Amino acid sequence: MGATMLGFFASLFGGTHSQISGPTGPMTVVAATMISGIWASSGGNISSVLISMALAGLFCGLFQILFGIIKLGKYIRYIPYPVLSGFMSGIGVIIILQQLYPLVGLKGTGTMIDLVMGIPAAVADGISVTALLLGLGTILIIELFPLLTKKVPATLVALIVMTVISLFCNLDGKLIIGEIPSGLPLPFFAKAGIDMASIDWGVVLKASLIPGLTLAGLGSIDTLLTSVVADNITKTKHNSNKELIGQGIGNAMAGLFCGLPGAGATMRTVVNVKSGGRTQISGMIHALLLLAILLGLGSLVKYVPLSVLSGILITVGWGIIDFRGFKDLFKIPKADAVVLVVVFIITVFVDLLTAVGIGMVIACVLFMKRASDLVEGGYSSSAMSNTEIRKGLPDPGLPNFDKSMPWNDEGGITDEMRKHIFVQRLNGPIFFGTINKFKEVMEDIPDHAKVVIIRMKLVSFMDQSGLYAMETAIKDLQDRGILVLMTIIQPQPMYMLKTLNVIPSVVPEEHTFKTFEDCTDFLSKMNFENI
Repeated sequence: MGATMLGFFASLFGGTHSQISGPTGPMTVVAATMISGIWASSGGNISSVLISMALAGLFCGLFQILFGIIKLGKYIRYIPYPVLSGFMSGIGVIIILQQLYPLVGLKGTGTMIDLVMGIPAAVADGISVTALLLGLGTILIIELFPLLTKKVPATLVALIVMTVISLFCNLDGKLIIGEIPSGLPLPFFAKAGIDMASIDWGVVLKASLIPGLTLAGLGSIDTLLTSVVADNITKTKHNSNKELIGQGIGNAMAGLFCGLPGAGATMRTVVNVKSGGRTQISGMIHALLLLAILLGLGSLVKYVPLSVLSGILITVGWGIIDFRGFKDLFKIPKADAVVLVVVFIITVFVDLLTAVGIGMVIACVLFMKRASDLVEGGYSSSAMSNTEIRKGLPDPGLPNFDKSMPWNDEGGITDEMRKHIFVQRLNGPIFFGTINKFKEVMEDIPDHAKVVIIRMKLVSFMDQSGLYAMETAIKDLQDRGILVLMTIIQPQPMYMLKTLNVIPSVVPEEHTFKTFEDCTDFLSKMNFENI
């Protein structure tokens, strides 16, 4: 019931359009620990266990609503790209490994290490060729059907077609989903068998309050990570605080029915996105379909072969692996590469949230080291006049100084040029902690601009997150028909831009300039009417 209530209300009130919410692994572990604790402390009183589940869900929801109200969600924006890349790729590999066994008609259990180590023995025991063919057929339809039309989800077509085919294959009962429990759930206060008089409310409140806070914190992190993953795939931007409030309402409602608390489920959300889900309606339909299954639709779903579901999920897993990040692994700074690989390995073989936590710690330590190096390298004993130091920089002595005002070396821009160009002056490093502000600044460029000059003189550092954000921003401008020029690129950003082929593949060499005067000379020879 947790998946139904949480899934519906989190989608209805949440701030991530394509989010699918429900019980997740980390949340289930915490809930199970709480249940075992209250079972032991209450002497096996089932009424105390059910009430504790309900209260824990309610507390979890209320705490998440509070998190959203006080705007804690904004801090998720500081996740570096290597952490997100390793996290997403790790999830993709997990999905594929988990589905290899049912794809060939076998049952796989245990940790990821157990699954990998057990592949040879499982194959030796024999695989189901029929199940394998159904799974491969599913993958084939998903890959080829979009060549005919994209108006109908290929996943849905594959599910229906291969399920119908399987009905003529006389599959073993172990190879299909099978019977699904059904029935209308009731709120905890209406459930039969709960003896309110036998409950020690002091013990119950103590046993549910702290776990409720733990679940709220864990669920918030899990949810917002999923929101970031969804944003990365759909190129959208979620409202983190609104999402926390929606999750809180959903978990509170789930608690009323003694349902397990949950969070935004990364794998389910990715399946939704890859199937074409782009609005909150998709999450609500997901929840209503689960309710319909509980009320009797399960009699139809039980015929779906497990290998068909495996084929669908394998295509999803393959689709979310960040091949771009791995392709650039030997080009990006070693620190970013280390973070990506560490997060990837821990995600696959240990735990998702542990991977993100360790990745963030490593990324922050390495960034502090980089910042320290930049400061130490920023001092120079060579003699330099004030004029040379300030050449090309804004004059802080000007009255009403504003960073958006023209810099001293921009006097060569003629009135005719000003009608067509927009100068974007960047100030400071572009890294995982600043890319959201960078994106906002780049989105403010007016539509009437025909040329955008990106001033890079004050950008001393750029990491992988910043590089990809810069590349995306430039491509978005070019898609709008805007010519992008770049001036005075510092050595480290230039190394990043050239090593990962942003220069010259995205911005040609001839559109980068060592001085602003060179850029204005280039513009003076340009016919803006032809752009």
